[in-house]
Amino acid sequence: MALDQTLENPLPRQAMKAELLDADTERRLAYAWRDDRDVESLHRLINAYMRLAISMAAKFKRYGAPMNDLIQEAGLGLMKAADKFDPDRGVRFSTYAVWWIKASIQDYVMRNWSMVRTGSTSSQKSLFFNMRRVQAQLEREARSSGVPLDQHQLHQKIATEIGVPLRDVEMMEGRLSGADFSLNAVQSTDEEGREWIDALEDDASQAEDLVQERHDRRQLRKWLVTALQALNDRERFIITERKLRDRPRTLESLGTELGLSKERVRQLEAGAFQKMRKSLESQSREVQKLLS
Repeated sequence: MALDQTLENPLPRQAMKAELLDADTERRLAYAWRDDRDVESLHRLINAYMRLAISMAAKFKRYGAPMNDLIQEAGLGLMKAADKFDPDRGVRFSTYAVWWIKASIQDYVMRNWSMVRTGSTSSQKSLFFNMRRVQAQLEREARSSGVPLDQHQLHQKIATEIGVPLRDVEMMEGRLSGADFSLNAVQSTDEEGREWIDALEDDASQAEDLVQERHDRRQLRKWLVTALQALNDRERFIITERKLRDRPRTLESLGTELGLSKERVRQLEAGAFQKMRKSLESQSREVQKLLS
């Protein structure tokens, strides 16, 4: 799409030299893009407000993202705003574009803050970008009033101020206070020190569990074989074909082979299951508890 090609390597110096648009020119360019998909008009509109995007990107430098990346994200937000702007609403493009630019930068910052997803809802996003500011304000007020706040009280006040659940504040505090680190990092300064990944619990089944599982499987197979032996040949055939095949047969196909109606095969199957149940219950109290 031509829209994707209108912003290539935006530079602050070029943005500062861009033209300033009056309201009538801005509206005319917006109509030309919306109604006629005139790429030149879109290009002029974006270039004119690139300085706004750069200015907003600079406010997010404290989050540690490269400035060039922030400017690129701001430019993408500006392009989205231009593509969706409706001049019939009677607002200036800059007023409309601010929201899209900010949203694009914020999404980028949150995506790259941590390998663990920091938050996706609007309340989590508001918390991420406002928590430290609100926390500093509350701490200043507490110091000036001479009433200290413990961490729990501080978190409660932050939650109330921003309008989010307390658990979200506690979760975000942990995310903001800790950085990602490699599981391959060595735990000590020794060259022979083990890596953090070696301290993780192995999720694989332990030898003791595997032995117990094999024992249980053998015992279950023995119980089932005994229960099947309690059936007559026809009942055993129906159960085998209906439940022990990779592709179970239908009642209708078994009825055709045995010269019985589908309903009669179903009755025989139900009766066979009842016999097997009684056989299993007679073999073990554990099975009785399982089937009760």
